[in-house]
Amino acid sequence: MNSTKFEKYNLKPFILDAVKELGFVEPTEIQDKLIPVIGRGESAIGQSQTGTGKTHAYLLPIINKINPSLNEVQAVISAPTRELANQIYQEVLKVAAHAPENEQITARCFIGGTDKLRAIEKLKIQPHIVIGTPGRINDLVKEQALFLHKASFLVVDEADLMLDMGFIHDVDQFASRMPEKLQMLVFSATIPEKLKPFLKKYMENPKYIQVDPKKAAAEKIDHYIMPARHRNKVSLVHSALDAYNPYLAIVFTNTKKKADEVADGLIAQGVKVGRIHGDLTPRERKRVMKQIKDLEYQYLVATDLAARGIDIEGVSHVINYELPTDLDFYIHRVGRTARAGYSGIALTIYENSDEDALNRLEKMGVQFTNVDLQKGEMVEIGERNKRKKRQRQEDEVEAKAKSMVRKPQKVKPGYKKKMQADVAKIKKRAKRLQNKNK
Repeated sequence: MNSTKFEKYNLKPFILDAVKELGFVEPTEIQDKLIPVIGRGESAIGQSQTGTGKTHAYLLPIINKINPSLNEVQAVISAPTRELANQIYQEVLKVAAHAPENEQITARCFIGGTDKLRAIEKLKIQPHIVIGTPGRINDLVKEQALFLHKASFLVVDEADLMLDMGFIHDVDQFASRMPEKLQMLVFSATIPEKLKPFLKKYMENPKYIQVDPKKAAAEKIDHYIMPARHRNKVSLVHSALDAYNPYLAIVFTNTKKKADEVADGLIAQGVKVGRIHGDLTPRERKRVMKQIKDLEYQYLVATDLAARGIDIEGVSHVINYELPTDLDFYIHRVGRTARAGYSGIALTIYENSDEDALNRLEKMGVQFTNVDLQKGEMVEIGERNKRKKRQRQEDEVEAKAKSMVRKPQKVKPGYKKKMQADVAKIKKRAKRLQNKNK
């Protein structure tokens, strides 16, 4: 591979080498819009779905602007979860590894659940780039171990999740110690009202970049739904996984308790399953992530926090054991697959009570195919609400027929029977016409 379309951004040669090794040939939409904006020194708010390539959209131009001869923090990248912070750190290392020997770029990752004293020890020499969770970054600033007063960049990734988890206060605390002329980059799938005062405080006329707001989910995802029909859902998941035989599948549940229930149920059926949810210790989460990376697991059961905070390569299938209460999370869940140009499959097991949620997802642009298991294979079974649609059509014909038969002003004996006969005639005619049109 001799060249990539990243050459137009005036990035340093070692960054272009890294881009080639990462296998990027053409920038994604957010990269194309954001890299020049960051290069010009402007602050920006990026609103994009997961899997759009936003991490490298800010990492490449930030690394490009790092001055390796200055031993001070020049960029701070904050993320809401330990996993996401660690993933960003790994991506920084991949790019920085290509820097020339005499222009080495240093980066450190500071997250909760790790030894704080060891972190303080590492800060005797300040790194060029700091990545971490807001609480730990704020702790190290308060301990006067980490100095951010000269940093030019602040990235707030997954800002809406930061808000939900109560971390914006920590970000606010350490951001207030940073230079007034700060280039701030905020990324969020949505921009909640409660986030706006924080944005207003630190950002003056930021560039607002929204990517593909019309497309609710990545284009290369096939969305399937399967009716539960009072069957055992864990067995359904097991049969679906058998039928799909995925490279790597994530099964999503709404609660930690349900995640354990599903994982234990699958293990009881002889399946090797990893699990990720909030009750795991940092060490356990780290171990599971390593096992997934080493392809020890083909299946992972996770809660929604993992949907936002984890980037796992090679997810071919996402199975929703249940629909999330917040439908935005459907997009985040299925966004775990079909990344970096690959295709993916998302299967949702639904109950009758999910009808309204499915209708709303369809209005958001998600197109479902209704399937079911037959002899161990996934087979299309036609529209899920066929019966309801037919009933609605019949009701409409009935109402129309009744409106066409006028009630006589003076009621004669037997008028009801006559009216019913007239209505039946009109309905018959309407049905004939409907069949003819079909």
